[in-house]
Order: sequence, then C-alpha cells, then structure tokens
Amino acid sequence: MNPLNTYLDHTLLKADATPADILAVTAEAKAYKTASVCVNSCYTSLVARELQGSGVMTCVVVGFPLGAMSSGAKAVEAALAVREGAAEIDMVMNIGAAKSGAWAQVQADISAVVQAAKPANVKVIIETCLLTTDEKVQACLAAKAAGAAYVKTSTGFSSGGATVEDIALMRKTVGAEMGVKASGGVRTREQALAMIDAGASRIGCSSTKTIMG
Repeated sequence: MNPLNTYLDHTLLKADATPADILAVTAEAKAYKTASVCVNSCYTSLVARELQGSGVMTCVVVGFPLGAMSSGAKAVEAALAVREGAAEIDMVMNIGAAKSGAWAQVQADISAVVQAAKPANVKVIIETCLLTTDEKVQACLAAKAAGAAYVKTSTGFSSGGATVEDIALMRKTVGAEMGVKASGGVRTREQALAMIDAGASRIGCSSTKTIMG
C-alpha cells in the first residue's frame, strides 16, 4: 500500500465555503501532501494558484451535486475548470437517465465531459445510495466505456455515502485498469484503510487531519 496521504482528495464543497475556508483547506493539503484538493469550480483559479509547485493536484467538481444538468453545460464547466488549472474533474453522472435504464445517454453524458476535460482525468460520481446493485454495475461499465479514469461512490450530499461493499463491487466491475474513489462519510483512519482494502485507490474526505492522525 502507498502512503495513506497519497490516497486522499482533501475536500471542501459546502455552499457557504468562503475563500478563507478554501485557503485553509489548501494549506492543510500542502502540509499533508494529499493527492488533491477538491473544490467547486468558482475556486479553481484560487486553488490552482495556491497549489502551484506543491505536487498536490487541483480537483474540481462538475454537474454537482445533482448531475441533472445538460451534457453541454457539464462539458463547458469541465473545459473552463481545466483551462483555469484543474488537473482532475469529478463529475456527477445523469442519475435520472441511469434510473430509467438509458445507459447510452449516461455514457454519452460522461463522454462529453471526458472529451472536454482532456488532458485532465475524469472521475464519475454514480451516487451509489440511489442505485440498485445492477445499476451500480451498469454505471461503472458506462463510465469505463466513456473513457473515464475513475468511478466514485458519492457526492456526500445525498442519502448515503461510501460503503466497503460498494467499493468492492465497483472494483470488481471496472477491474484493475480504472481508479475507484470512496467518498461520503469517510471520517476516520480505520474507515479509510477499510476502503483501501476493499479496492479504493482514492478517498474523498474533509477529515484529512483526523485520518492522518
């Protein structure tokens, strides 16, 4: 296993987060040398500037938190974020399309963002708490077919977060060639290690200080 800090996306996505809050999170991420700082797109430039030369990536959410925006809007948001310094994009898939079995639409939605975000990697939030087991599998396969780099469990803004069982299922579905991100409710070192043991290659969290001890 790699050092624990390298799995962490230090995250602040609250609607009332101020620039000062974002700067505090960015400073913590640099101190712990996390994989990235994950923020809403209005803070892309600020975070990218603060992280320059630190080795910590700027990660930006797109279509967040509902995933119900048009594919074109998501693509534009992703392209703007990359232009402003984002190295990774965490997009929310079209959950309504997934629930109706419109998997071609789900894949096209993801593909639009993947293409717009190049060369940044795209993580696809499938919001596992809203899906059946079969829908989770189909969502992972759609993300893989669309060229995404990761699948991710949750926004942290719905009815549930990451579970060990979902991480194991997602890892089994996508195989070794894609990343799997556990996000939502991972607040302790023990939880983080359990997610990694189950197959997570990245963990989204706001409790980095607690997890790192």
